[in-house]
Amino acid sequence: MMTKQPERASSAILERNGRYLLVRRANPPSADMYAFPGGRAEPGETPAQTALRELAEETGISARDPVLFEIYDLPGIGPQERHFLLSVFTVQADPDLVAIACDDAAGVGWFTPEEIFTLPIPESVRDCVQKLTAGRPRRIPGSATGVSSDLRGS
Repeated sequence: MMTKQPERASSAILERNGRYLLVRRANPPSADMYAFPGGRAEPGETPAQTALRELAEETGISARDPVLFEIYDLPGIGPQERHFLLSVFTVQADPDLVAIACDDAAGVGWFTPEEIFTLPIPESVRDCVQKLTAGRPRRIPGSATGVSSDLRGS
C-alpha cells in the first residue's frame, strides 16, 4: 500500500507584551478552534513564505524575520482526515499594526498563555505556548505584573 505524502502547512507566532495572536478558525480541519494564523502551502512556496502569507491573509498583518520554531507531523485520525506537516515560525511585525479577521478567520485576539490554555486549541498550539513560556516567571492575578483577562484585545 502506498503512503500519501503529508500536505505542507505553516503557521506564524506573533507575540506582543506577553500576548499571542490567535485566530478562531472558520473552516475545517480545526473549525471553531483557536490557533496561530496559518494554513496550507501553495505550490513553490517555502514554509517560511507560507507562514508570512497566511498571517497576512488571516489577520491583515505583514510580518518579517520568520524563524523556524517547531515542526509537527499531524496525521489525520480517520480515513478521510488529511495528514499535515506543520512548520511553525516565530515572526516580527510593526507593533502598531492592528489584527483584523480576514480570509477564513472567524475572529482574532491577543491572549496570554493562561487564557490560551482555557480555549479550544490544537495540541500543537498548547505545546508551542508551553515551550515559549518555559522558564518565564508566572503572572499572578492581582499582582502588579498580572494582566486582567478583561484587558484582552481583539
